[in-house]
Amino acid sequence: MKKTQTTNKVLFDIIRDLSKYSTETGVKVYRAVANKLSATASQRAQVNVGHIDRVATEGEVLIVPGKILGDGQISKKVTVVAFSASEGAKVKIEAAGGKFLTIKEHLATKPDNKVRIIG
Repeated sequence: MKKTQTTNKVLFDIIRDLSKYSTETGVKVYRAVANKLSATASQRAQVNVGHIDRVATEGEVLIVPGKILGDGQISKKVTVVAFSASEGAKVKIEAAGGKFLTIKEHLATKPDNKVRIIG
């Protein structure tokens, strides 16, 4: 049986860009994120900001292979990278002094391997 591919063009491009960046730089974490994003929508990560607050350390860069949701509170100044985020989650992250970036925006900064996957 042939594996189906995503019909979401933006998601398809991000998966391709993550794989390419991982190959070019040798940073394996981006290949792992691409693999997780390749899963079906119901299997992609959905992480609440309250969970991010529990697992993050101040100043850390976290990458979520899916969506960030706004349930809970966040008090740490962290950079959170994800495919998407709810408006409530973005507001809470920025109110805590943190920063939200889409994966595409993050890749444009030519990141290193100092990121941690959650979700």
